[in-house]
Amino acid sequence: MKKDLTNRDDIEVLINVFYSKVLADNLLSPVFNEKLMINWERHIPLMCDFWENMLFYTGPYKGNPMILHQHLNRVHAIRQEHFDKWLEIFLATVSLHFKGPMASLAKKKAKSLAKILSEAMQQHFLDVDQ
Repeated sequence: MKKDLTNRDDIEVLINVFYSKVLADNLLSPVFNEKLMINWERHIPLMCDFWENMLFYTGPYKGNPMILHQHLNRVHAIRQEHFDKWLEIFLATVSLHFKGPMASLAKKKAKSLAKILSEAMQQHFLDVDQ
């Protein structure tokens, strides 16, 4: 039986499984590993901090995802299909492992985050083209 997301340990399960799927994905893996050359030992705990803060308001995350993604977008163009695939994998991972109000909240926040970041990246492309 699935349980709800209730603590940091659950967030770590979610994020570790999620990124294992990202690394196996033909669209996202090259972006993360070849273009952005993500330091996974640093990135995974940072994403756990981020999601702990997003869901429980207890994580130590203090960064700005918008500024980070704008920088990443300069290194490698992040298109709508990247956000769509990221969201698809995230939602499926949550659904596979968790069920309950916090799991639903995680999916809602992921959808919102993907939409906001995607719109900002698309606006960047429009600004560059003009």
